[in-house]
Amino acid sequence: MHMTGQRGRMPEQAQRSVGVIMPDGQEICLAVGVKAYGQELFDKACHAVKIKDPHFFGLSVLQKNEYVYMDLDQKISKYFPKEWKKEISKSSGKFSPCFITFFRVQYYVENGRIISDKAERHLYYCHLKEQVLISQCTQMEEVYFLLAAYRLQADFGDLKKNEPDGRYFEPQAYFPQWIIAKRGIKYILKHAPEMHEELRGLPVKKAVLKFIKESCLLEDVPVHCYRLQKDKKEAHSTLYLVLTLRGLQIYQERSQVRQLLYDFPWSNVGKLTFLGKKFEIQPDGLPSAQKLVYYTGCPFRSQHLLQLLSNSHRLYLNIQPVLKEIRKMEEAEEKKCYMESYVSDTLAMDFELLVGGGDESSRGSTRNKPMSCQSTVTRGSSPTSGIEPDSRHRLSVEMSVDEPFGNETTHRTDESCSSSISHGSSGIVNYSQWQADGDSLENEVELAVDEPQEMPVDDPLETSQFDEFTEGDSLDFSSLEQGNMQA
Repeated sequence: MHMTGQRGRMPEQAQRSVGVIMPDGQEICLAVGVKAYGQELFDKACHAVKIKDPHFFGLSVLQKNEYVYMDLDQKISKYFPKEWKKEISKSSGKFSPCFITFFRVQYYVENGRIISDKAERHLYYCHLKEQVLISQCTQMEEVYFLLAAYRLQADFGDLKKNEPDGRYFEPQAYFPQWIIAKRGIKYILKHAPEMHEELRGLPVKKAVLKFIKESCLLEDVPVHCYRLQKDKKEAHSTLYLVLTLRGLQIYQERSQVRQLLYDFPWSNVGKLTFLGKKFEIQPDGLPSAQKLVYYTGCPFRSQHLLQLLSNSHRLYLNIQPVLKEIRKMEEAEEKKCYMESYVSDTLAMDFELLVGGGDESSRGSTRNKPMSCQSTVTRGSSPTSGIEPDSRHRLSVEMSVDEPFGNETTHRTDESCSSSISHGSSGIVNYSQWQADGDSLENEVELAVDEPQEMPVDDPLETSQFDEFTEGDSLDFSSLEQGNMQA
């Protein structure tokens, strides 16, 4: 029906305000209709921060200290209190109370080059920064210093010569509180700038990409965590379902310490089912009698948890071909950098011997420091950490560790059901042709995760099917993986 004039305009009293908090701390106030769907609010939020092609973010509301992601095909009033829909006061003429949503990472990826939209990548980087600040991987202390160095390079560029004492940044903004308490402000202000200096010349974009890649190696950073109950009458939840980059984990909390009970890569998850408050996980290849049964507290949580897990599994399958191509590209670049540095160092040594009269035994003291192509931190508990994150920017600051880092927050048990991950090719993802601009590592990857014409006909993860979820629905993940491998 074609509407014109006043009938075509949404009356003011039908508008409501919603606050959207972004990962960079910015808060945006948006006006939407009381009957608006989540997709409208999401589109407005993306427009406000100039994200043109969002894939990895979603809108969430905070309920009982958990982030519940909106189904964008549902009305947003479903997620707000009833007061939000009430008529505004005619005397005041103001909007009803503004309720808050969070624009957060809904789907984690381990490599930032998959995120082709620059604005989305920046917010992804900001989100991970906050996750790192609350991370508790106490046996990987050197990683946090490396991440701080990348952040300093990304935030400030090359270290200024007149700022060697570290007073140009606040440690609380770059390190978890437990590191500050353990090492002290003076220690951090001494060593962090030294590591920052080692990254001189590293472009901001590469510093951001390296931060994303390294931070995703911390086991409690790229995760979503949700409480579960052993039985429906349990007063206090002691179990946690953790959604990781590669699957699901079940933890149990004992004496305020989380112990890993089960580790299921996606290849080991056969079926997920919810029956009202009951949530069931059927490991692949095991009899139905051995399924894991937990309780979520309400059907609403069950349904939204199932949707998040399903979409995450689908994305995991889709991006494997892209990650494979990126790894090949990065390995080729590392080999190229190594060969260039080797030739350069050899020529420099020969020249020094020619003009300086040195001999073979003196090469070690006269040549330049070797350039390493190692892009990730060597994990270990050695007393010192020689960190070499980049082929042209070597971090060689030693961290004095004279006592154990402490007991790790997470303790793995013998009940772990981990196995190798199956990297199946899905045929759904398209990635852009690498641009020949002289630096292939700088090229973008375009991700197309929602091309319906290439979806397997029996794919249970079609977005439209989520509206039809009812109690007793289940998703067979094993058939989905087989369908993707055959595609």
